[in-house]
Amino acid sequence: MTDPTMTSIVLRKRPVGEPRVDDFEVLQRPLVHPGPGQVLVRVIFLSIDPYMRGRLSEAKSYAEPIQIGGIMGGEGLGEVIASRSPDLVVGDVVVGTRFWQSHVVADPKQLVKLDRHGPPLASYLGVLGMPGTTAYSGMTDIGQPKAGETVLISAASGAVGSVAGQLAKRAGARVVGIAGGADKCLFVQETLGFDACIDHRVVDLKGALDEACPNGIDVYFENVGGDLQRLVFARLNPFARVIMCGMVAEYNDTSPRPGPNLMFVVRNRVRIEGLIVSDKMHRFAEWRALAAPWVMEGSLKYREDIIDGLENAPSALIGLLSGRNFGKLLVRVGPDPA
Repeated sequence: MTDPTMTSIVLRKRPVGEPRVDDFEVLQRPLVHPGPGQVLVRVIFLSIDPYMRGRLSEAKSYAEPIQIGGIMGGEGLGEVIASRSPDLVVGDVVVGTRFWQSHVVADPKQLVKLDRHGPPLASYLGVLGMPGTTAYSGMTDIGQPKAGETVLISAASGAVGSVAGQLAKRAGARVVGIAGGADKCLFVQETLGFDACIDHRVVDLKGALDEACPNGIDVYFENVGGDLQRLVFARLNPFARVIMCGMVAEYNDTSPRPGPNLMFVVRNRVRIEGLIVSDKMHRFAEWRALAAPWVMEGSLKYREDIIDGLENAPSALIGLLSGRNFGKLLVRVGPDPA
């Protein structure tokens, strides 16, 4: 009888510029069993997120780099199939696994048990997970949008931007999104309810910003960076707030781009603050309690882009970094619970 195996994705070599599929390797090894106090989780979904590009590099960052030969890290969700802990039993569904694997042995303290009869399970990796909590933390702690203000969201159709904009709308702000392509812009306006959306592929992006934000910009949720950032910074109003969440347009750069002259920060008394949601762990449970009813009633809109097969996780990440996904990107590793 063949012993059961598990699948892992490891980093084979460090990418230079844009990652390639052959920077990763798919490995099979014997299934690991839980030790005392541990559980074995069969992974159902993996979250694919832009921050993962930084972990492929040796450069100093807020997260430790993945070592060559090391298993790729990333949050997952799955079903407990073996337990040596009194805290979780076989059949429980949990979120919080940390590796690109088909099966993960974990300490129950690292996991959150989910209600199988509540919101859709995959939503706990997107709108109710790290991306949604990031949007909530950014708007609550930094952006603080007010009625009548203009809020600009880059990567507005993405997992973070889509929630951030809807929160600004709930605060009574005028919300403008930036997305790539007509389909994404249509989704941002018609489904998410933004007041306007700019296709960043238009030739005259400067003119499009002037038209969509005639009274300047009071809050900017930054997910993109690059040339767009320079155009936006020039339109920030006095006392504007900028949430520096990410700069995905620059993640594959091999050298830093020239920075902007920051005298406008002094002149306009602009607040610019970086956001790493892992600094705000208390916001996760707070956000889920607040937003789960919105998801259940359908008032908080979201979109998921699901790729089948753990072996396709590397190509999914590569596509994410070039904007090929539409909505929260997930990899389906295994079937839903029975």
